[in-house]
Amino acid sequence: MSQLTIRPAVVQDSQQILDFITELAVYEKAEHEVKATIAHIENTLFSDQPKAHCVLCENENGPVGFAVYFFSYSTWQGQYGIYLEDLYVSPASRGCGAGKALLKHLAKIATEQNCGRFEWSVLDWNQPAIDFYESIGAKPQDEWIRYRLDGDALKQFAAG
Repeated sequence: MSQLTIRPAVVQDSQQILDFITELAVYEKAEHEVKATIAHIENTLFSDQPKAHCVLCENENGPVGFAVYFFSYSTWQGQYGIYLEDLYVSPASRGCGAGKALLKHLAKIATEQNCGRFEWSVLDWNQPAIDFYESIGAKPQDEWIRYRLDGDALKQFAAG
């Protein structure tokens, strides 16, 4: 088994991050929804005060996966939390512990930052991911329904 390392992404990783985003979108059957460009990644993840962060998981051959996260806030807990936006490991590297290593890394950041929780979403058809998350002790939050405003609906609501 190869040794894995987790490190913060740097601006020079922007192409690799975009490649992982695209691979993830293909896996999720949503490649057509990817609008991100290298410029978007550079301007958001690597700005002076980024609102989101990225870490890469590497083995001796290079990057095998990534995670993008940001800090959220729980009014009920009165604490910040971490929201995992994306976690992805290349198919050839699955089963080597990269996903678990990325989650542990973020869990450590959450505990070091005194966060009250660590949350993410998973597509309801992605049974391998669901099984994996449950194997580490994560529990689904079935009582909540996620809503979204985006695109034209967001613009129309904001303008109205």
